[in-house]
Amino acid sequence: MNTPARTSGHPKGLYVLFATEMWERFNYYGMRAILVLFMTQALLFNDKFASNLYGSYIGLIYLSPLLGGYVADRFWGNKRSILVGGLVMAAGELILFACGSLYHSSPDLSTFLFFTGLGFMIAGNGFFKPNISSLVGQLYPDNDTRKDAAYTIFYMGINTGGMLGPIACGFVGNTGDPADFKWAFLVGAIAMVISVIVQKIYHNKYVRNPQGQILGETPGTGAPTVDPVTGEKHLTVPPPPKAMLNPVTIVLGMLCFSGVMVAAMYLDTTVNYLFYLLGGSFLFIIFYILSDKNLSKEEKQRIWVMVIIAFFVVFFWGAYEQTGASLTFFADRQTDKHITASYEMPTAYFQSFNSAFIIIFAPIFAIIWQVLGKKQPATPTKMGIGLILVALGYWWIAHGVDNVTKPVSMIWLTGMYLLHTWGELCLSPIGLSLFNKLSPIRFASLLMAVWFLGNAGGNKLAGVLSGLYPDGGKTTSFLGYQISNLHEFFMLFVFMAGAAGVILLLLSKKLQKMMHGIQ
Repeated sequence: MNTPARTSGHPKGLYVLFATEMWERFNYYGMRAILVLFMTQALLFNDKFASNLYGSYIGLIYLSPLLGGYVADRFWGNKRSILVGGLVMAAGELILFACGSLYHSSPDLSTFLFFTGLGFMIAGNGFFKPNISSLVGQLYPDNDTRKDAAYTIFYMGINTGGMLGPIACGFVGNTGDPADFKWAFLVGAIAMVISVIVQKIYHNKYVRNPQGQILGETPGTGAPTVDPVTGEKHLTVPPPPKAMLNPVTIVLGMLCFSGVMVAAMYLDTTVNYLFYLLGGSFLFIIFYILSDKNLSKEEKQRIWVMVIIAFFVVFFWGAYEQTGASLTFFADRQTDKHITASYEMPTAYFQSFNSAFIIIFAPIFAIIWQVLGKKQPATPTKMGIGLILVALGYWWIAHGVDNVTKPVSMIWLTGMYLLHTWGELCLSPIGLSLFNKLSPIRFASLLMAVWFLGNAGGNKLAGVLSGLYPDGGKTTSFLGYQISNLHEFFMLFVFMAGAAGVILLLLSKKLQKMMHGIQ
């Protein structure tokens, strides 16, 4: 049997997954960089509507993998799900390209195409995103010391795409002429097609487990296990019904799922139900898990730690994800983007800063934690520090805009993104790892859903809070807090993220005890 080829100590399959994911993230972050600009400058949505729609879109992006992961595990397998999801996302970008081509001549049709394109993007993401990440660890034997390095390499692929996407899409689309936004969507579609081609050509050849078997095949079609006593062969997962693998069924299923996502997004812009759905789902899952009488006291306490962490994650992403919403407005309207007297940097370029900083600082943070060893802060403490760093980022930019009436230097946004990147490195990968460690095996998937629900809730909150952006001299308020200028707007996130960070730091020792030795 063939064994996976290796390059520099790692299977070549890792680099296939690296390239596939890099081009998909190029597409996603490139499109996100110009999304609210397209909504406000081409489709002429007001800031509040565009912000809320952005929050609904990103929130659903985090929810859709729950269905995509389930379908892959039970019916399609990772390989087919990645291919289908990638093609649906490419179709979504082409629909948005059509929207960008028709917005001036056919505004009603253009709006319909816009919601449809976003629905396709959400549905495709749900099948692409969770399935490619799950393949990385399967390339290696259990307890292989290369796994951590493999995920670091894969993480670099994500951020390489996240850095290059906004630059490329900003270069062709964010030119100052709203008619050019369509080219950014076309570039995103091309990137998505490249991602699918890489996966289609190289997956079977290189994406294999240590025994040489192709990863991500249809459930129930892999090598059977052999009973050591009787010698009987058994499939570990029963094969799916043939109808589930029929191309017509797959196409109709994805069209229906995309349609549901379009309806979910549109409905949220009118009745704002998504917060209640996320909150209700969160409480239902927790009640369902904790009602299991087979859980030990230690397991229940660890689950409560995850519930508390997921709650604080909402405040982190609610502040952090202003990147694609209010901070894009700020970069576009209140930031001096001139590099030279004759060249003004496109607004979209700012969204590449975070990924560039991650590429620079992720290895440094990994070295810091390694050097500190057992002296490093506990995970809840790290996450509290992450929230504090996000608050400091907003304090920095709030100071930069205080009593200023003209566009400010790029140094304020740049410094804020640097602090936010440090905060992300203290919270996001750390929290995901913690959920994997604390989850009882029988509830691992459901508790990972709790993590994603926290992320989704934070992104929806980001859209709602972005709608408070005080542009044009308007005054807004949030829970009695009056916002009449940019300084007061940014201080809202200082108070929110800072208070959450301080409370989490105060709870850290209690949470450590409830984790019962898991760090």
